[in-house]
Amino acid sequence: MVELKTLKPEAVPSALDMAKRYRMLNEPDGAESICLDILVVAPDNQEALIVLLLALTDKFLESGLNPSFEQARDIVARLDSAYCKSYYTGIVFERRAKFHFNQGGPGSGTVAYDWFVKAMNAYGEALAGCDPHNQDAVLRWNACARFINSHPEAKGDDADHPEMLLDSFDTPH
Repeated sequence: MVELKTLKPEAVPSALDMAKRYRMLNEPDGAESICLDILVVAPDNQEALIVLLLALTDKFLESGLNPSFEQARDIVARLDSAYCKSYYTGIVFERRAKFHFNQGGPGSGTVAYDWFVKAMNAYGEALAGCDPHNQDAVLRWNACARFINSHPEAKGDDADHPEMLLDSFDTPH
């Protein structure tokens, strides 16, 4: 196994800038690697945790949910404010909703809808405890609502109980 080199603590600010650039270039693996290097020398660096979380969720559509979804949820738990925990939980759930929606197939719209609702609830919690000048959660909540409103296939399950599928021999005559 190849041994990793350790980042110097004074290089953390420039490394964070580089991680953000990698995300903007749609290279989440590069951003993830940089953030992991930062967290070795600054384990509680909130900005590195957030960039790492975003890089992990950037990978949902291309690489799937495993293991990125659980890793992102673990990072949320390491954030130091209730606002950040709620807001970034919303981000994780919203991106999971889009993953399910893009998978297509039977029930994908309903599953996506359920995750959008969870995201919107998390954004609502973030709004309850945030600075009135910070409207990021409003913007994300509205983005979820617009997605749901513009995609009729992303809808909740109206049935209280799903219908039982019956074989022909079980069908009452």
